Amino acid sequence: MHMSRTPAGTPHDPRGKERFNEERATYTVRGAAQPDIQAGVAAIRNVVKTLKPKPGVYRMLDARGDVLYVGKARALKNRVANYTQVANLTSRLQRMVAQTRAMEIVTTNSEAEALLLEAQFIKRFRPPYNVLLRDDKSFPFILLREGHDFPRIMKHRGARKAKGNYYGPFASAGSVNTTINALQKLFLLRSCTDSFFSRRDRPCLLHQIRRCSAPCVGRIDKEGYDELLKEAKDFLTGKSDAVQKKIARQMQQAADDLDFETAAMLRDRLRAATFIQGSQAVNAEGVGDADVFALAAKGGQVGIQGFFVRGGQNWGHRAFFPSHTKEVEEAEVLSRVLAQFYEEVPPPRTILVDRDLPDRELLEEAFGEVAGRKVEISVPQRGERRRLMQQASRNATEALDRRLAESGTQAKIMREMAEFLELADVPARIEIYDNSHIQGAKAVGAMVVAGPEGFLKNQYRKFNIKSAQGNDDFGMMREVMERRFSRAMKEDPDREGGEWPDLVLIDGGKGQMSAVRDTLEELGIEDVPLIAIAKGPHHGREGREVFHFPDGREKTLATNSPVLFYLQRLRDEVHRYAIGAHRAKRSRAITASPLDDIPGIGPARKRALLLHFGTAGKVRAAALEDLKRAPGVSESVAQTIYDFYHAGG
Repeated sequence: MHMSRTPAGTPHDPRGKERFNEERATYTVRGAAQPDIQAGVAAIRNVVKTLKPKPGVYRMLDARGDVLYVGKARALKNRVANYTQVANLTSRLQRMVAQTRAMEIVTTNSEAEALLLEAQFIKRFRPPYNVLLRDDKSFPFILLREGHDFPRIMKHRGARKAKGNYYGPFASAGSVNTTINALQKLFLLRSCTDSFFSRRDRPCLLHQIRRCSAPCVGRIDKEGYDELLKEAKDFLTGKSDAVQKKIARQMQQAADDLDFETAAMLRDRLRAATFIQGSQAVNAEGVGDADVFALAAKGGQVGIQGFFVRGGQNWGHRAFFPSHTKEVEEAEVLSRVLAQFYEEVPPPRTILVDRDLPDRELLEEAFGEVAGRKVEISVPQRGERRRLMQQASRNATEALDRRLAESGTQAKIMREMAEFLELADVPARIEIYDNSHIQGAKAVGAMVVAGPEGFLKNQYRKFNIKSAQGNDDFGMMREVMERRFSRAMKEDPDREGGEWPDLVLIDGGKGQMSAVRDTLEELGIEDVPLIAIAKGPHHGREGREVFHFPDGREKTLATNSPVLFYLQRLRDEVHRYAIGAHRAKRSRAITASPLDDIPGIGPARKRALLLHFGTAGKVRAAALEDLKRAPGVSESVAQTIYDFYHAGG
């Protein structure tokens, strides 16, 4: 048995705040990889000897060093010692202990600090024995960005590093885009980038359709723009009634003064405010700033519905379906989801839940540290908040019912697909490939990935074709396969990383199948299932796709087969992605300039040359003295340009 003690670094804090400032120690105990629970108990007991009754976070590791579980404790010694009492553990925890061969411990200043660190570690390591919030999509915010005389309104995702006022979260990109469009009509704030703003010499289309006040060309001064900005901030922080009354008074005054153009503009602004308030699917009046969470459980799965309310306005809702929830109390599941959710999203003043949480006070303390103010978690008992919670509970149940119905149908389709394609088991990872080009030009290969939960868009890849020449579809497919699987063999030769496909689908027929099969055989890979999907004699109009197998056999499916529809959807997705990648490459080529190839010529000088001479051809034909007279071009740069075009004499 070996024990090492090393100083632990400060954990990554995405909010940029220093919360973990006490020196800590990380203890690692390695035990022999015995195949029974006693080996795990022995490793844990050796860790317990080193611990003190201090708050902190512990990680259970298996024989390979992978994290099995992350937990927090008020007193580490007592909490970790509980895992050695095997008879008192659930079967789930007994399995975990049996796999444990090491532990890593980080002490913290408080249990609340440990809870925050635990959430960070769970998000980073995604352990198999922790309740996991599987929603990886970041939430969008509205940002009124500062650092400019005329701040812009924009959608923002990710770390909140830019200086300005953030409003959110919004449940989806659609909800934030709709709100921004309405806010532009209401407050006429600019949304363009600073570089676009600085280049304007006349108003853009947004001003013409009354969605921007055109500060770029002086149609509004800084004082007037600041007033609009203040109104926008008031509106977004719940003072919408006051803002509407002010605009209504201004409209009436303009009408009394017979300034009907101004009155019409103010009328449109009022309509935008009414649209924002009237589009609320959830009545959140009087709630202020609050997030609402309700849990539903059925069929061994858990669904959680979240409503996001700011300033009494509903900013959308989203359903979450956490994983690893078996043998975990429902209230504990909700607590774990909240801890992980607010690891990224700033907590509001009020969090409403549908049940008492076992660690409510601890969560309040931890979220208060993150927010820098008091955060209250409560179960609403009456009034508007109670009605809002009941609506969230109904939505949670309905969302879970839809999830169970969809998952049941999808599981059946996957089983039938595996049987039709003669696979050993239902595939967990499907890779689909296609190429896109025009007569061999600007050729791009594409790979999309699908799993049991749908498309895995963060794992899509595109391949700029390098070696295949001309209109050689088969050569392009060979190049893509060689690059994809050569890299896989180097990075994961034992196929333990989950990046190897259980099925490869190729958009094509016999030729593409032969090219892929031969390429993989040359690499020594003969156990990856391959299927080529080709359109039938009517080009798929009647659903007569033909499925080509590596041994030359062909199969078809009934035109109304759910399996056929699923495989068509996979094929259509890679086709869409390949065409998009090809068009992007073609667009870049169209906008490229011969000046791009001249060393030392950046965007600013290229723009100056084109403005001065008119075209790249005239730059090429210019004499050395003419080049020297161009603005922003020194003698040495002029000589470089001249030599580039006249190197051959």
